[in-house]
Amino acid sequence: MEKNIFSRSCLLLTFGLTALHAQAQNEITVFDEEMGKEQSIGLPEGMMQNEVDSLLHEWNTRNFLTFDEDCDAGKENPEYTKEEYIQRLQHLPTVIDMPYNDVVRKFIDQYSGRLRRSVSLMLGQSNFYNPIFEEALESYQIPIELKYLPVIESALNPGATSRAGAAGLWQFMITTGKQYGLEITSLVDERRDPVKASNAAAHYLKDLYDIFGDWTLVIASYNCGPNNVNKAIKRAGGSKDYWTIYPYLPAETRGYVPAFIAANYIMNYYCEHNICPVNTTLPSGTDTIMVSRDVRFEQIHELCNVSMDELKALNPQYRTTLVPGNARPSSLRMPMQAINAFIEAGDSVYSHRATELFAKTEVEVNEAAAPKASSKKSRGGRSVTVRRGDTLGAIARRNGTTVARLRSLNGMRGNSIRPGQKLRVR
Repeated sequence: MEKNIFSRSCLLLTFGLTALHAQAQNEITVFDEEMGKEQSIGLPEGMMQNEVDSLLHEWNTRNFLTFDEDCDAGKENPEYTKEEYIQRLQHLPTVIDMPYNDVVRKFIDQYSGRLRRSVSLMLGQSNFYNPIFEEALESYQIPIELKYLPVIESALNPGATSRAGAAGLWQFMITTGKQYGLEITSLVDERRDPVKASNAAAHYLKDLYDIFGDWTLVIASYNCGPNNVNKAIKRAGGSKDYWTIYPYLPAETRGYVPAFIAANYIMNYYCEHNICPVNTTLPSGTDTIMVSRDVRFEQIHELCNVSMDELKALNPQYRTTLVPGNARPSSLRMPMQAINAFIEAGDSVYSHRATELFAKTEVEVNEAAAPKASSKKSRGGRSVTVRRGDTLGAIARRNGTTVARLRSLNGMRGNSIRPGQKLRVR
């Protein structure tokens, strides 16, 4: 027991120090041969430091992942030749094309360098989620390597939420989530349900393939939407080759496919870069039951000997502690012993402290539906007005910041701005 506590402390300390000292990079710079100059490409959400930091506090991380004290994760990251990278990418068991170029190399360097600690963590997290991803992808008969999309989308953090409002492991926007059958209300957000969201994502990816017939274009479309990919195809003279339409895609999407290739590479060749996976202890068996009456986590916690943290972690789709079963049956995932206790307790679970606990419901619904004030706004900031001829790059340089930071502060996904528009720069 003492060793486990010490190991978890080492895990949090090691990753915590890395998070404190790591350079907060949200973009990389590549040379654009067509334009003849360097160009900044934003990193996907799952490669940004804030996603890695939040993953440290995720329930699975705290309870089932431990740092391997016998593994020297501080070993030097070896240098490899272009030919070695090409050969490794060619040997991946994939049907999706995994080419090597300078942009892909930049993203591999991010994972094997600055983000090597987060790769260790994601290798541990993948033991929880890969079986779910693989089953969903296989059910739609689409490539299994697409299981690495959540690596670049959310860093395998089911609680991830982007500034644009995308949520969950697969980072669904509300409109797309609802289109693919995910319930999203003030009480329920199934984008955060790993199983339901994975099935919805597989369905969406299959539909995108039916449109484009090319998996690389599907991956780009998953990031920016099929309309933007179709616009890029038209601007490229009708070419459906990703690297031909690459200059015409939104800036953030240009890095998305290279990041996906790099994620496939690093999740398979981590050993070659002296990256150690964290140790994973798989949790005890869980199962799902359907409840046809409203019930609260507090009632289950107090009568079925299961912690509130575990209930929340196993049922991330519920925005509050209320499982709304009155309107229609709702699923509830618990450890097997808790399910047995729940069944044995019968009606007493639903009646336990019901008058007191259900008085909270109306307040919680209103709180869940209300927009939350940004903590950054509460600390103050500074805004500028966009001038005619301005670009995000020019505004960033004038104000000592980066394009990625401007996008983050203003909830932007692209580079479109207009004269007279107010932009936060601090």
